[in-house]
Amino acid sequence: MFRTTLALAYVKRTFRPLYAFSQATPQGAFLDTAWNRSVAIFPGMVATRTTGNNHTLIGSGGATTNDVASGFFANFIGGNGIDELLDAGINALGVWVLSPDAEFEVLAPAFDVTGGSGSAGWAQSSGADTLVYASVSGSNQGQLVASDCSTKSTKPVARLVQIESPTSIIISGLTTRTV
Repeated sequence: MFRTTLALAYVKRTFRPLYAFSQATPQGAFLDTAWNRSVAIFPGMVATRTTGNNHTLIGSGGATTNDVASGFFANFIGGNGIDELLDAGINALGVWVLSPDAEFEVLAPAFDVTGGSGSAGWAQSSGADTLVYASVSGSNQGQLVASDCSTKSTKPVARLVQIESPTSIIISGLTTRTV
């Protein structure tokens, strides 16, 4: 649950735990003060650690920076016109860290519905893990993207469990054999 105005009461979180009671941890963190809020962050977009316990959107150091995912944002930071941090007057946020058996439903726009720039789109491979990456640049920065996206991160951030609909996917944490 989150606090918003009555005009935005229809808005839902775009990152929803399915199996997370003991499989995932929302860790307390801070938004890096250097983040200029140039891209709206939705819950489920990919975070990266900067210094200490500060986090920013993955790819914020530029497309050539090898950002490593630290987890998934739990808060709206400008997405849908909601900024939970500014509304509360604090810089604290949550970053979800997933274990291999955690599962989360991710709603658009936390993931790129086209699969990403230069991508053929979302598809699951048969018999093998389908890896999910984060876009590190462009109009879909921070969103989850398919493995054939031209702006994907160097390392995967999750595994694709299921494609629910064109605007909903289910992901799980990485296993040691998929990294």
